[in-house]
Amino acid sequence: MGDPKHLKKRYGTPKKPWDGKLLETERKLLDNYGLKNKREVRRMDALLRKKRRMAKHVLALPLEKRAASEKELIDSLVNLGIMRGNPHLNDVLSLNIEAFLERRLETIVWRKHLANTIKQARQFITHGHIGINGKKVTVPSYLVSKADEKSIAYYGAPMVLQSPEMKKRDNAEVEKQMAEMRGEPEGHDSVQKGEENEPAVSPDAPAAMEGK
Repeated sequence: MGDPKHLKKRYGTPKKPWDGKLLETERKLLDNYGLKNKREVRRMDALLRKKRRMAKHVLALPLEKRAASEKELIDSLVNLGIMRGNPHLNDVLSLNIEAFLERRLETIVWRKHLANTIKQARQFITHGHIGINGKKVTVPSYLVSKADEKSIAYYGAPMVLQSPEMKKRDNAEVEKQMAEMRGEPEGHDSVQKGEENEPAVSPDAPAAMEGK
């Protein structure tokens, strides 16, 4: 049965984990989707591979047995919002990992402008500020169905997001405080810039003035 404390790993390890192209791809996914580590990438990749295997299995079935299995697989992906319109089994084979990452709660909260950044969206979720259908959800990797997407909202009191202008002003205040801590006088940078912009004086300038 196994120890319930040690759950079965839900993802596979790449054959070449130190491949440069793979590392670059994973790094971009981590940055673009605010993922915590590579395990989250590989879990989504494992789910993608599972759906592709199911599609290949259905394609190998006799025509009289294929219809029901094909409908079940495609309906599950459509209900999840991963596929739209009238997809076919061949469309399942062409899916990429981004299609699944876009359905994560963290991503959708950011897309719906409930957070300023995708990392802030993750923070809101883990701190219990996001709910679906009035129920608190604290798992950033939760895959949101198409039906539940419209019901995503703040759980409890709405969060007050900082406007870009306020953020810029606060950054300026932080820089000013850091300058004071370093003992730099106010306007120190502007004085330096003014000195740099002054025209250089030639050593022969005093002699030229005396000649006049």
